[in-house]
Amino acid sequence: MPRVLLVIAVIAVILYALIEAIQADGDRVRLMPRWLWIVAIVLLPGIGALGWLVVGRPPRRGSGGAPRRPIAPDDDPDFLRRL
Repeated sequence: MPRVLLVIAVIAVILYALIEAIQADGDRVRLMPRWLWIVAIVLLPGIGALGWLVVGRPPRRGSGGAPRRPIAPDDDPDFLRRL
């Protein structure tokens, strides 16, 4: 039974990494081109999926220190330029 659970967990990680790699923005993928990550995940199931999850996927969109959107219109430089 533990082997079956381990196999199911590995398959789940591989599918998650494969779907995430397919949906990732090609310009933001790190270390290798997106198509090469997909090939690595398929041909090297455990290692490729873990490599994608650790070093390949793009950084999260909201991981920066600065806020993504201004709080008020008067804090937005583009808005103030258009006035």
